[in-house]
Amino acid sequence: MIDKRSKELRKTVVDIIAIERRGHLGPAMSSIDILRVLYDDFLNYRVEDPDWDKRDRFILSKGHGCLSLYAVLADKGFFPKKNLLTFCKSESIFGGHPERGKIPGVEASTGSLGHGLPIGVGMALAAKIRKESHRIVVLVGDGEINEGSVWEAALSAAKHKLSNLTMFIDYNKLQSYGPNAEILNLEPLADKWKSFGFSVEEIDGHNIEELRILMKTIPLDKSKPTAVICHTVKGKGFHFAEGKTEWHHKSKISDDQLDEMYQCLR
Repeated sequence: MIDKRSKELRKTVVDIIAIERRGHLGPAMSSIDILRVLYDDFLNYRVEDPDWDKRDRFILSKGHGCLSLYAVLADKGFFPKKNLLTFCKSESIFGGHPERGKIPGVEASTGSLGHGLPIGVGMALAAKIRKESHRIVVLVGDGEINEGSVWEAALSAAKHKLSNLTMFIDYNKLQSYGPNAEILNLEPLADKWKSFGFSVEEIDGHNIEELRILMKTIPLDKSKPTAVICHTVKGKGFHFAEGKTEWHHKSKISDDQLDEMYQCLR
């Protein structure tokens, strides 16, 4: 069951997609509820001062899912929502992947997969050395963790006992061109992260209340980094796109398809 607020955020994503009739709908919809709870209930930040030095740092490592981040940042007031209507136009700051230095609230330019967790480890280690109290949160895609750089970063995070680092895995079970289980099976995923020295929890990534409760317990262990495996549905909220690889990225979206998207959110 998708509540009113999550539907409103999804509508913002559809409004963005409608501009150029293209975008990564599937990856945005599997992660948007996680982002909602992070920005509503977990992260410390100041909208009026995006570079506040005591802020928590959030990195969207799966940068192609940026439409959900844009919607949440606009909802929080980092920039006017109307600015999103320039999406992918030549003069726009909003491209198909988020860019630090252009978009208020974006901590890292991502899209080349496998980079977000290494960046987060560096931030977390720096904070620990400086005895700073802010937290670092990274959201990775499940297909993304095929990248070796993710596991190298994981080893380093565990070695340095970075309990100020939390990683959420958007586990929608699909990559851009097929099921994870067929392309490169990730299971047993929880056991892998435990063996790499993380405290691990699994959760329904669309259950708002469960996410809120879990985030109150982070870090799960004060001597380890945390990994939260979020079981999600690619394209969640749009019955015609749920679990469909063809909706990972869609171009030339028709009027009828847009109408159907808006119908799903009524």
